[in-house]
Amino acid sequence: MRAIDFAPLYRSTVGFDRLFSMLDDMAQPDTASTYPPYNIERTDENAYRISMAVAGFGESDLTIESHQNTLVVRGEKSDSREEGDKQVLFRGIAARSFERRFQLADHVEVRNASLENGLLHIDLVREIPEAMKPRKIEIGKVAAPNVSKSKQIEGKVAA
Repeated sequence: MRAIDFAPLYRSTVGFDRLFSMLDDMAQPDTASTYPPYNIERTDENAYRISMAVAGFGESDLTIESHQNTLVVRGEKSDSREEGDKQVLFRGIAARSFERRFQLADHVEVRNASLENGLLHIDLVREIPEAMKPRKIEIGKVAAPNVSKSKQIEGKVAA
């Protein structure tokens, strides 16, 4: 596949850096890990929910940060929970650290996060500022000019 060079566009545009960076990132092959698996759901017109399978992680092992349209979820398992005398014969539940990033659209905010039954639920809401919402403009009637006297444009017709 042919790569597209966006460098000339950086010189002639202002404020679109993030857009071109995202396009650059999309053109790169996806080498990111697929751990942990997640779902993104639309729960309302302006509400979304990210659900991540984080079995084996507790609330103290997870951090969620939102900064400049990026949501970062990190999981770091502490070794202090290892039970001294137990010998694990097979480890099917992953306990490795992870970092998952999500690009958020403008005006999307994290509202709530909860951990239940091994699933981390992150609720997001898109709140568009009042100044940016479309508004309806009423069409009014223009008052007709006062036409009490009729004006004669041409002279009298000769009989």
